[in-house]
Amino acid sequence: MQTERPGAVTFKGHPFTLVGSELKPGDKAPDATLINQNFENVKISDYAGNILILNAVLSVDTGICSAQTKRFEEELANLPDSVKVLTISMDLPFAQKRFCSDAHIEKVEVLSDHRDASFGAAYGTLVKETRWGARALFVIDPNGTIRYAEYVPEIASHPSYDDALSAVRELL
Repeated sequence: MQTERPGAVTFKGHPFTLVGSELKPGDKAPDATLINQNFENVKISDYAGNILILNAVLSVDTGICSAQTKRFEEELANLPDSVKVLTISMDLPFAQKRFCSDAHIEKVEVLSDHRDASFGAAYGTLVKETRWGARALFVIDPNGTIRYAEYVPEIASHPSYDDALSAVRELL
Protein backbone atom coordinates (compact mmCIF):
# COMPACT_ATOMS: atom_id res chain seq x y z
CA MET A 1 0.00 0.00 0.00
CA GLN A 2 1.23 3.48 -0.89
CA THR A 3 1.99 5.99 1.81
CA GLU A 4 -0.39 8.94 1.88
CA ARG A 5 0.47 12.38 3.27
CA PRO A 6 -2.81 14.27 3.85
CA GLY A 7 -2.50 18.05 3.68
CA ALA A 8 1.10 17.77 2.44
CA VAL A 9 0.48 20.43 -0.21
CA THR A 10 -2.06 23.10 -0.93
CA PHE A 11 -3.34 24.63 -4.13
CA LYS A 12 -4.48 28.22 -3.58
CA GLY A 13 -4.88 27.36 0.10
CA HIS A 14 -6.91 24.16 -0.39
CA PRO A 15 -5.15 21.11 1.18
CA PHE A 16 -4.41 17.99 -0.87
CA THR A 17 -2.97 14.54 -0.16
CA LEU A 18 0.30 13.40 -1.68
CA VAL A 19 0.73 9.72 -2.52
CA GLY A 20 4.15 8.16 -1.95
CA SER A 21 6.91 8.68 0.56
CA GLU A 22 8.74 11.97 0.94
CA LEU A 23 12.27 11.61 -0.38
CA LYS A 24 15.21 13.32 1.29
CA PRO A 25 18.86 14.06 0.46
CA GLY A 26 20.89 10.89 0.87
CA ASP A 27 18.07 8.63 -0.37
CA LYS A 28 18.65 6.50 -3.43
CA ALA A 29 16.71 7.99 -6.35
CA PRO A 30 13.87 5.64 -7.33
CA ASP A 31 13.49 4.61 -10.93
CA ALA A 32 10.32 5.48 -12.83
CA THR A 33 9.16 5.08 -16.40
CA LEU A 34 7.99 8.17 -18.26
CA ILE A 35 6.92 8.85 -21.84
CA ASN A 36 8.78 11.18 -24.17
CA GLN A 37 7.15 13.27 -26.89
CA ASN A 38 7.55 10.39 -29.38
CA PHE A 39 5.59 8.09 -27.01
CA GLU A 40 8.71 6.10 -26.16
CA ASN A 41 9.43 4.90 -22.64
CA VAL A 42 12.20 6.74 -20.81
CA LYS A 43 13.49 5.71 -17.39
CA ILE A 44 15.17 7.88 -14.79
CA SER A 45 17.92 5.23 -14.70
CA ASP A 46 18.66 5.97 -18.40
CA TYR A 47 20.40 9.13 -17.14
CA ALA A 48 22.78 7.37 -14.73
CA GLY A 49 26.22 8.97 -14.69
CA ASN A 50 24.83 12.49 -15.15
CA ILE A 51 23.81 15.18 -12.70
CA LEU A 52 20.07 15.24 -12.99
CA ILE A 53 17.53 17.91 -12.08
CA LEU A 54 14.02 16.49 -11.89
CA ASN A 55 11.66 19.41 -12.34
CA ALA A 56 8.22 18.14 -11.32
CA VAL A 57 5.37 20.43 -12.35
CA LEU A 58 1.58 20.42 -12.48
CA SER A 59 1.20 21.23 -16.20
CA VAL A 60 3.43 22.98 -18.71
CA ASP A 61 0.32 24.93 -19.74
CA THR A 62 0.23 26.90 -16.48
CA GLY A 63 2.15 30.10 -15.79
CA ILE A 64 4.46 28.98 -13.00
CA CYS A 65 5.18 25.58 -14.56
CA SER A 66 5.99 27.20 -17.88
CA ALA A 67 8.25 29.76 -16.18
CA GLN A 68 9.93 27.01 -14.17
CA THR A 69 10.75 25.02 -17.29
CA LYS A 70 11.95 28.13 -19.14
CA ARG A 71 14.19 29.06 -16.21
CA PHE A 72 15.95 25.70 -16.35
CA GLU A 73 16.25 25.97 -20.15
CA GLU A 74 18.14 29.25 -19.60
CA GLU A 75 20.28 27.82 -16.79
CA LEU A 76 21.40 24.86 -18.91
CA ALA A 77 23.25 27.27 -21.22
CA ASN A 78 25.69 27.90 -18.33
CA LEU A 79 26.06 24.31 -17.18
CA PRO A 80 28.09 21.42 -18.63
CA ASP A 81 26.43 18.80 -20.84
CA SER A 82 26.66 16.32 -17.96
CA VAL A 83 23.80 18.22 -16.28
CA LYS A 84 20.39 17.09 -17.56
CA VAL A 85 17.03 18.62 -16.70
CA LEU A 86 13.84 16.60 -16.97
CA THR A 87 10.55 18.48 -16.63
CA ILE A 88 7.91 15.96 -15.62
CA SER A 89 4.18 16.59 -15.77
CA MET A 90 0.95 14.68 -16.21
CA ASP A 91 0.35 16.40 -19.56
CA LEU A 92 -0.05 14.24 -22.63
CA PRO A 93 3.03 14.16 -24.88
CA PHE A 94 1.06 16.04 -27.59
CA ALA A 95 0.64 19.03 -25.29
CA GLN A 96 4.25 18.85 -24.14
CA LYS A 97 5.50 18.83 -27.73
CA ARG A 98 3.39 21.89 -28.58
CA PHE A 99 4.62 23.68 -25.46
CA CYS A 100 8.29 22.95 -26.26
CA SER A 101 7.85 24.21 -29.82
CA ASP A 102 6.03 27.39 -28.76
CA ALA A 103 8.42 28.13 -25.86
CA HIS A 104 11.62 27.15 -27.73
CA ILE A 105 12.51 24.49 -25.19
CA GLU A 106 15.41 22.55 -26.70
CA LYS A 107 17.70 21.43 -23.87
CA VAL A 108 15.22 20.53 -21.13
CA GLU A 109 13.57 17.17 -21.77
CA VAL A 110 9.85 17.41 -21.09
CA LEU A 111 8.39 14.02 -20.17
CA SER A 112 4.94 12.70 -19.32
CA ASP A 113 3.91 10.72 -16.25
CA HIS A 114 0.35 10.44 -17.62
CA ARG A 115 0.34 6.72 -18.43
CA ASP A 116 0.72 5.23 -14.96
CA ALA A 117 1.93 8.00 -12.61
CA SER A 118 4.97 5.89 -11.72
CA PHE A 119 7.12 8.98 -11.16
CA GLY A 120 4.52 10.67 -8.95
CA ALA A 121 4.09 7.56 -6.82
CA ALA A 122 7.85 6.86 -6.58
CA TYR A 123 8.82 10.46 -5.78
CA GLY A 124 5.85 11.30 -3.56
CA THR A 125 4.46 14.02 -5.84
CA LEU A 126 1.19 12.41 -6.96
CA VAL A 127 -1.84 14.42 -5.80
CA LYS A 128 -4.43 11.84 -4.81
CA GLU A 129 -7.58 13.91 -5.25
CA THR A 130 -6.80 15.23 -8.75
CA ARG A 131 -4.07 12.96 -10.23
CA TRP A 132 -1.91 16.06 -10.67
CA GLY A 133 1.79 16.15 -10.09
CA ALA A 134 2.80 18.45 -7.25
CA ARG A 135 5.58 20.99 -7.74
CA ALA A 136 8.94 19.64 -6.62
CA LEU A 137 12.65 19.71 -7.46
CA PHE A 138 15.18 16.93 -7.04
CA VAL A 139 18.90 17.00 -7.77
CA ILE A 140 20.42 13.57 -8.27
CA ASP A 141 24.16 12.94 -8.40
CA PRO A 142 25.85 10.74 -11.04
CA ASN A 143 25.64 7.74 -8.67
CA GLY A 144 21.86 8.00 -8.30
CA THR A 145 21.74 9.60 -4.85
CA ILE A 146 19.38 12.48 -4.13
CA ARG A 147 21.40 15.55 -3.10
CA TYR A 148 18.55 18.07 -3.00
CA ALA A 149 14.80 17.60 -2.57
CA GLU A 150 12.17 20.30 -2.38
CA TYR A 151 8.42 19.72 -2.19
CA VAL A 152 6.87 23.14 -2.73
CA PRO A 153 4.13 23.35 -0.06
CA GLU A 154 1.86 25.61 -2.14
CA ILE A 155 1.54 24.26 -5.69
CA ALA A 156 0.83 27.79 -6.98
CA SER A 157 4.27 29.01 -5.77
CA HIS A 158 7.72 28.91 -7.34
CA PRO A 159 10.38 26.53 -6.02
CA SER A 160 13.79 27.67 -4.79
CA TYR A 161 15.70 27.68 -8.07
CA ASP A 162 18.85 29.05 -6.45
CA ASP A 163 19.01 26.31 -3.83
CA ALA A 164 18.62 23.57 -6.45
CA LEU A 165 21.24 25.17 -8.69
CA SER A 166 23.62 25.50 -5.73
CA ALA A 167 23.24 21.76 -5.13
CA VAL A 168 24.11 21.15 -8.80
CA ARG A 169 27.18 23.40 -8.64
CA GLU A 170 28.44 21.55 -5.55
CA LEU A 171 28.51 18.39 -7.67
CA LEU A 172 30.53 19.93 -10.53
